[in-house]
Order: sequence, then C-alpha cells, then structure tokens
Amino acid sequence: MPDGLHLTLQQQTPIPLEARLHCAPGEVLALVGPSGSGKTTLLRSIAGLHPHGQGRIECHGVVWYDSASRLCLPTQQRRVGMVFQQFALFPHLSALDNVAAAMLDLPAGERRQHAQRWLARMHLQGLENRLPRQLSGGQQQRVAVARALAREPQILLLDEPFSAVDRATREALYYELAELREELRMPVILVTHDLDEATLLADRMCMLDHGRILQTATPDELLRAPASAAVARMLGMRNLFAGTLLGHESNCSVLRWQGQTLRIARQLHMAPGEDVMWAVPGTGVMLLSSHGTSLQPLENQVSVQVTRILALGEQLRVMLQCGSDTLTMSVPRHVAQRHALSEGQPLQVRLRGELIHVMPAAHTQG
Repeated sequence: MPDGLHLTLQQQTPIPLEARLHCAPGEVLALVGPSGSGKTTLLRSIAGLHPHGQGRIECHGVVWYDSASRLCLPTQQRRVGMVFQQFALFPHLSALDNVAAAMLDLPAGERRQHAQRWLARMHLQGLENRLPRQLSGGQQQRVAVARALAREPQILLLDEPFSAVDRATREALYYELAELREELRMPVILVTHDLDEATLLADRMCMLDHGRILQTATPDELLRAPASAAVARMLGMRNLFAGTLLGHESNCSVLRWQGQTLRIARQLHMAPGEDVMWAVPGTGVMLLSSHGTSLQPLENQVSVQVTRILALGEQLRVMLQCGSDTLTMSVPRHVAQRHALSEGQPLQVRLRGELIHVMPAAHTQG
C-alpha cells in the first residue's frame, strides 16, 4: 500500500494547473509561488473543496479522487486536518468547544475530554473556556491546529498558517510544528509565500508558477542548483546573468560573460557554444585581497565599480557594475571599513567558480 499522498492533476480553468507531487508520512512539503500560481487550488483539491480537473488523488492507498472513474470522496470522508490563515474558529464557541466540534464521530461524552488533551498538547491549559476574541493571535492559531489534529487526520494541510501573527509568535509556532511533525508522522502540505519560512520548515519545496510545478527539491538543492532562471528568480537570487558556455577543459568549463572569461566547475550537460543563464550566490562574490594573494584555479578575477552601498545591520549589501550587469556582494561592516568602500570606487573581486551554477537560457525553457 503506497504511503503518504500522491497527486496528479491537470485543468485549464479557472486556474491552469499541471501538477504531480508526493508527500511522505512525516514530511513537510512546502508549495511556494506567487499569487495565482495554483498553491491554494492544489490544497483545496486535496481537501475535496475543489473537485475539478483531470487526475487522481490518493492518500495512504485510499483513492480520494479519480476523474477517470468519476470518483470523488466528499470532504467529510477524507481524513484531512486543515489550518487556515485567518484561523476560521467559530466566534460563539469556546476554545474547548471549537476543538470538540471537530470530533463529531466520537460519542458526545468523549469529545470534550479529547479536546482538553489537545488543548494541553498545544500549551493552552487554563484557556479552555475563552472565546476566540479573548485569545491572542498565536493562541487562536494553536486552537486551530488543535482542532485540525483532533480529527486524527491522515494528512495536515496548512494554508499560510503563520502570516496573521507577529514574528515572535510565528517563531514559537515554527518550533511547535517541528515538534508535532516528529510525533504525528503524517504528510504535511504547507502553502506559503515566505521563502524563509519554507526553507526553515520544509523537507522539500515545490516551486509553482502559473499552475506548473517548475522544480521540487530540498531547500539546499534548490538554492544550490535551481533548474531554471524562473526558479532562481522565485528564490530571490540577485546574481543571475546571461552568458555563453565556450567549452570544457580537463578540470573545468569555460564561461563567457561581459567580455570576461570565467572558469567554473565542469558542466558537461551543456554543449560548447550554448547560450546559458548562470547564477552565483552572494557568498561567491568576494573582495580581492589587496595583499596580492594568489588565486585558486576556479577563482575568477573581475574588474567592477561600486555603484551603491546599503547598510543592513552589521552586513553591507554592495552593488557592483560590470559591463551592463550588476553584481551584488554581501560584506561585513568591518571589512568594508578596512577597504574604505565608497560609491564610484573601482574594485577587483573574485567569483568562486565552484559556486557558479549554469542553467538553460531563458528563451530555451519550456
């Protein structure tokens, strides 16, 4: 029997959708993308709130939706726990009764006892009789999570669950979610627009745009090797440029950019002469020491000019002009002071070739 959630869906309206995903028990899969990319439509499809499209949804071996056989289990027959952005608590019910309302399949005498245990599990002892308006945002969200889990669901769906609370509360809820996932061992699908949140909480991230899944990978894999320029942009990569792969040498590949020749880790999947997009993280752009330290084989010396310096606490974000492109470099404040960095200043920087990642050119992406 297949474990976890397996989904394949296609539709043309109201939002075009072409998605295939799997979420294993105990795994957090984050759906990340701009507004209108299909994240919430996928979540609602899993919950049975959007029974449209061609495809199949299966959870722990039970088919919830199959367009080919016209099977569609109603929401109440899918063991789904769902937590919404705005909590969706019943305003006239106490915290205890909100949680008990999720357990209609239990005898009435047992519901409040189970609800009491779930509230205690979410650190809400003593608040059982308060109405939602008498609770803080974080407390309301804990009640919502307790209610979702009180149904003993087979999957937990989180729709922007932390966006309505302040940062301190959000971080506390992150910690509690991490504890819960270890204990409950169920698939967790998280919809979020916050990349930091997805990177922190998710085992894998699913990058969506216009209803299509562009790439699914761990946060580290995505940041190290985005599959396309579109994914790199969604991840907020600043150093993303067009170039031409000149060819391959015995221990490296050679990239042409802005009249400069860059030596990078071998990219044998790319053909010589191919137009490419390439990216380098901020950590891959480094000030060249004024002491004339010899460069390593994949450290490429580049002439630039400082165009702007932004102070971000103890780090400075430095914009560097190279031809028609702008590199972004992050520099500790004390290093910037030692080099007396200023706008208009010419500089030599080095690009760490082993951190440069090459992708198909934008015009060749499907």
